[in-house]
Amino acid sequence: MQYWLCCSYHPHKKEHMMRPTGGQHRGSKYFTSRKKPRKPPPIKVPKLSIEELKPKTDKFDSKALVGEGSDGKEYSTVLNNGKKVAVRKLDVLSEDERNELLTQVSRVSNLKHENFVEMLGYCVEENMLLLAYEDATLGSLHDILHGENSAESGLLLDWTQRLRIALDAAKGLQYLHKEVQPPIIHCDIKSSNATPKLRKDEFRKCVDPKLEGTYSIRGAAKLAALAALCVQHDVEFRPYMNNVVKILSSILEGHSRPPPDAPPPQPPDA
Repeated sequence: MQYWLCCSYHPHKKEHMMRPTGGQHRGSKYFTSRKKPRKPPPIKVPKLSIEELKPKTDKFDSKALVGEGSDGKEYSTVLNNGKKVAVRKLDVLSEDERNELLTQVSRVSNLKHENFVEMLGYCVEENMLLLAYEDATLGSLHDILHGENSAESGLLLDWTQRLRIALDAAKGLQYLHKEVQPPIIHCDIKSSNATPKLRKDEFRKCVDPKLEGTYSIRGAAKLAALAALCVQHDVEFRPYMNNVVKILSSILEGHSRPPPDAPPPQPPDA
């Protein structure tokens, strides 16, 4: 199972999805405040009951808590159907806010892509919104890289795996930008490190030292240049996600291809 190829999109209480005013879109320049929300459209995942979720999370006690952010808390549990899920709890203060969030949930419930964690159910009761997603058994990519939050410590992702992660994440964003109508801007792609200003001989400083000898300097330089473009302050200088996919694919293909002077593969000993 390619567990590292998945990411999730969560509705946000303070961020609203808008259709671009024209042409393609980059960055988050098309986000703005929405008008008073109307009645939310149908949600295409099962509605769960609070009676099922409360006992399984010890009434949302800290024992079942696995994560917490600015927009809510996340709990781990198992549904009555046997599926292990991560339940995100959002506090809802008003009917308008609830309708706005449910409108976003409706859109998220329609997302079907191999690189997205699937939403499995939702619940709206007692001034809170609960969203159930398929559980990422080994934690987030950050957990795997740094061995945090009970992720398997010491798990090493090699250079090829990391390139594939970047490529599949880009494909997921390309799906949101190009195939979903109206387009969705994820608005929660995070990186804990800024891209440093490098000279040509300093690309090794960007790469995990445990990967020494497993990648080419040329490939690392191309990846660093692409990352620098993606974080440009001016959105007009950021590449479209379909271009990011093409560049990452070419880097991965170049890494998988043997160098021109490499000796031909030898047959196994008889």
